[in-house]
Amino acid sequence: MYEAIDRYVDSLIRRSTPEQTAWNIEKIRQGKATDWNYIDGCMMTALLNLAEVSRRRDYADFVDRFISHFVEDNGTVRTFRGEKHCLDDINEGRVLFPLYLTTGREKYKKAAAYLQGWLMQQPRTAEGSWWHKEIYPNQVWLDGIYMAQPFEALYQKTFGERDYTDITRQILLVRDRMRDPETGLYFHGYDASRKAFWCDPATGRSRSFWLRAIGWFSVALADLSEILPEGEDRRQITSVFVQLMEDMARFRDPRSGMFWQVVDQGGRPGNYPESSGSAMIAYAMLKGARLGVLPEKYRGIGKQVFDSIVQSCLTTTDDGDVCLGSICLVAGLGPEDNRRRDGTFEYYISEPVVSNDAKGVAPFLLAYSEVIRPV
Repeated sequence: MYEAIDRYVDSLIRRSTPEQTAWNIEKIRQGKATDWNYIDGCMMTALLNLAEVSRRRDYADFVDRFISHFVEDNGTVRTFRGEKHCLDDINEGRVLFPLYLTTGREKYKKAAAYLQGWLMQQPRTAEGSWWHKEIYPNQVWLDGIYMAQPFEALYQKTFGERDYTDITRQILLVRDRMRDPETGLYFHGYDASRKAFWCDPATGRSRSFWLRAIGWFSVALADLSEILPEGEDRRQITSVFVQLMEDMARFRDPRSGMFWQVVDQGGRPGNYPESSGSAMIAYAMLKGARLGVLPEKYRGIGKQVFDSIVQSCLTTTDDGDVCLGSICLVAGLGPEDNRRRDGTFEYYISEPVVSNDAKGVAPFLLAYSEVIRPV
């Protein structure tokens, strides 16, 4: 059933270099060269996970060459623009820690410190949450939790003082401000200032439950459950994680076996089972069960979701090429001069659906790594 997946990974790597990757569809469509970005960062994380489980040293070597291309000997990162204060741009840095530990190359340690320095300058809401980006003042997005919090946890664990209280505080703020008490689902964004055109002026929340946003948050919680040591911080984060998985499981589509692009609107015209967010939930469930954080039943549910993606979205062309489809290319909220991105159901189903983009491929491979990992 999974024979094509390894061939798929090999094909993607063979067609990718640090200057141009086969999986960053946004860059390909824009005709731009690869830079330091979260999309490629997701793939680097997935490839390192897969290298560990499959013992494919060539995967790890590819990641090393790819990241080394951007990291200078003094630790600065080519094409990284810290003044943008963009949490997305921190994400690729999480692979610096395993690369440093396996290669011993000092430039990776220096680069981690370089990114950490910028992260400590990230603007915050009055309550202490990092803004998602400089261009989104006072806004917290679920995506940003994945982009920055595992990096911060790895930095604290590897080079820092092992103080995880800020991470825990920000995640609990997300739970308190962005969770819908009726469904247990999380809204995509929250504006602490209540000024964004897309937010509810009373609550600051956006309007809909976008699958991939919840997926990013779920993956972050799963990864933090592994990174953080036993203690109160880990206990509080895993509590949020367990509750979210319980609530998400109720929204799985029994027909497709996956989750819907707009999670709570299953079957509504225009809505569709989306592969990237479904893969993220599958990964989170599988990993959570392996860590003993989630009940064992979630290993079975996660495996079922993954197999549904394989059956419905992984295809082979007549030429033998493998393709992962049903991936929402991108979605966001605003900014002010882009009012089409208003967080409504109609908006989320209007974004392009593509194949082979890393925002879907990477979580698919993360879930695959958990499926084939020895129990």
